[in-house]
Amino acid sequence: MDRAQKAQVVEELGQVFASSGVVVVARYTGMTVAQMQDLRAKMREVGGAVRVAKNTLAKIALGGTPPEKMGSLLAGMTVLAYSEDPVAAAKVCEAYAKGNDKFVILGGAMGSEVLDPAGVKAVASMPSREELIAQIVSILGAPASSLAGAIGAPAANIAGILKTLEEREAA
Repeated sequence: MDRAQKAQVVEELGQVFASSGVVVVARYTGMTVAQMQDLRAKMREVGGAVRVAKNTLAKIALGGTPPEKMGSLLAGMTVLAYSEDPVAAAKVCEAYAKGNDKFVILGGAMGSEVLDPAGVKAVASMPSREELIAQIVSILGAPASSLAGAIGAPAANIAGILKTLEEREAA
């Protein structure tokens, strides 16, 4: 890799670190190519990506970005998993680590906050952006449906009373 290619990798990684909602660092020693492709596919499904880069270039790219303190995690054979959604990459990595003992989460970063493996697990347990939107929509819709039911209830009660009176007169 020549100097220009290294500079390009550093620039790309710098953009990843600056724009990602979460970055997870994991050790992947002993994983097969098929397992790595499976991880990449699962990450793509949620809008994330997986990147293997030289640790020295990644440390250079971390300079001046919010997760700058994450450099201590970059030692050995590491892989970076990242996504714009602050929860997606952590969820995929946590689920993948449960099924593959060769994939070990070392930590990560969420904004400027450096996470240890327990922190990544905590982020993974949070609801995703889509789940939060669905919860908010259901909370906003509940009062409207209750109001519609309350408005319709008196009319139904009056109709029931009228029907009962009509049945009495007929009898």
